[in-house]
Amino acid sequence: MIRTWLIGVTLLAATASVCIAQSPPPASEQSPAPAPAARNWQSLSPQQQQLLRNYQGTWNTLPSDRQQSLAKGSQRWLSMTPEQRSSAQQRFSQWRAMPPEQRQVLRQRWQQFKSLPPEQQQRVRENFQRFRQMTPERRTELRRQWHQMSPAERRSVIQRGSPPHR
Repeated sequence: MIRTWLIGVTLLAATASVCIAQSPPPASEQSPAPAPAARNWQSLSPQQQQLLRNYQGTWNTLPSDRQQSLAKGSQRWLSMTPEQRSSAQQRFSQWRAMPPEQRQVLRQRWQQFKSLPPEQQQRVRENFQRFRQMTPERRTELRRQWHQMSPAERRSVIQRGSPPHR
C-alpha cells in the first residue's frame, strides 16, 4: 500500500506520460531475461522499414533486444492517430530536455511501478487520472502539502490511501 501511494504521488508529480517515451534502463538495472531472437530486416513491414530506415545499414549489428524494441515501437507508432503521434512527439521532446539525473529517477520509478501487482498498478492509474482532472491550483496545493509533510506524515497518508486534507 505504501509503495502504491508513493509511486502514485511520484507519477502524479512527474507526469507519467513522459515515461512512455523513455528509453529502456541500462542493462545493469534490468533483471536477467532470455534475449529475444534477432529480427531480420526483411521481417519488418515496408512501413516499419521506412520509419527505421536510419537503422537499415546497421540493423544486423544491433542487439536482438534493441531490434525487438525498435520493431515494437515502430508498430506502435504506425497504429497511432495523428493526435496521438503529436502528443508522443511532444512527450519525447520533454523527455530529451530533462537532465540525465531526472531521466534516471523516472526510469527507476517506472520500474517500481511495473513491479507492482496489476491491481495496484490500476489503483495508481486511477489516482493519476483523478489528479489530472483536478484544477492546476488544486494539484499545486497537493504538491505543496506533500512537500511540507514529514516522512511519518507521508507514510500515514500512503497507508490511508488518500491524499492529504489540510
